[in-house]
Amino acid sequence: MLTGMARLLVVKTTAGADAPERCSQAFTVASTAAASGVEVSLWLTGESAWFALPGRAAEFTLEHAAPLPDLLEVLLEAGRITLCTQCAARRGIGPDDVIPGIRIAGAAVFVEEIMSENAQALVY
Repeated sequence: MLTGMARLLVVKTTAGADAPERCSQAFTVASTAAASGVEVSLWLTGESAWFALPGRAAEFTLEHAAPLPDLLEVLLEAGRITLCTQCAARRGIGPDDVIPGIRIAGAAVFVEEIMSENAQALVY
């Protein structure tokens, strides 16, 4: 467990199956931080938006990487996952389509999170 001042790690991923290594890195960093007790907010944007849908993470494979469904589960239990409003709309994804526990929110919420006093942001 990390000690010291509480911090928020905001991870934004634009990569999905189109860039599997970047996608896996984002989920791995976010879930590792969450499992370590860091407050984590993972933002699914661009092609990663598809992972907000049930079963989509199970379709993702990358050699020598942790299974995406396992990382997603860690984040659902110990972190926060947000699907970008515009990214969802462009893909026809609505609130009733996403995995329970995933919220849909827009740029104002993202900016609020990354501008918070103890936030650190990463983009993949």
